[in-house]
Amino acid sequence: MGDLYDTDILAWSEEQARRLQRVAANDRRNDESPDWANIIEEIESVGRSQLSAVRSHLVQALLHDLKAEAWPLSREVPHWRAEARGQRAEAQEAFSPSMAQRIDMAKLYRDALRRMPDTIDGQPPLPVPQECPVTLDELLSEE
Repeated sequence: MGDLYDTDILAWSEEQARRLQRVAANDRRNDESPDWANIIEEIESVGRSQLSAVRSHLVQALLHDLKAEAWPLSREVPHWRAEARGQRAEAQEAFSPSMAQRIDMAKLYRDALRRMPDTIDGQPPLPVPQECPVTLDELLSEE
């Protein structure tokens, strides 16, 4: 079963679901045990993946807000503001309370700062805060 895990994760997951359903129903026909090691790995992976997605959405929201602040006269400001709102909404959707203690806003803000372009339309950016000006709660609660 380990080979199927490495070669076809969808088929593996469907087979494991069937086996787990049989275990839950106390049906031990053919005594096919679930692939516990990989099931455990996948379950742990789900949480890490969701946390990573939330962090990514937050960095993108911060980056778009930073661009709008650094280049306030750009014709792209409405687009950047809309993108920031969309990224915050995506983060809100995927966020769960246990993630809060694992999200370092200062680090995410530094990541967003590093992704800032040097110029847009030939113009250098206006100064932006070097320290994160918002909390996680503020970022997630913005409309």
